[in-house]
Amino acid sequence: MKYMAIALVMSLSACTTVPVVAEFPVAPVVLMERCADLKTISEEKVSIVDFVKTVTDNYTTYHKCSATNSAWQEWYVKQKKIWETVK
Repeated sequence: MKYMAIALVMSLSACTTVPVVAEFPVAPVVLMERCADLKTISEEKVSIVDFVKTVTDNYTTYHKCSATNSAWQEWYVKQKKIWETVK
């Protein structure tokens, strides 16, 4: 019994810890995509209906993308820089 206790103490004292290197999580590709290009009107004569529709679509596209991606991407880049400086 005495030898088992000594063997147990010896085996526990021989353990070493392995350093764990945590990496900053990679952002999903969907969230890092740039916003879509806005629509343009290439015709010489444009009706007011087509003009207003294009402007409305562009405003909608821009504001959706801006709200979804820009702030998140900025936050992610800043957090990654902080993470790398702390390491």
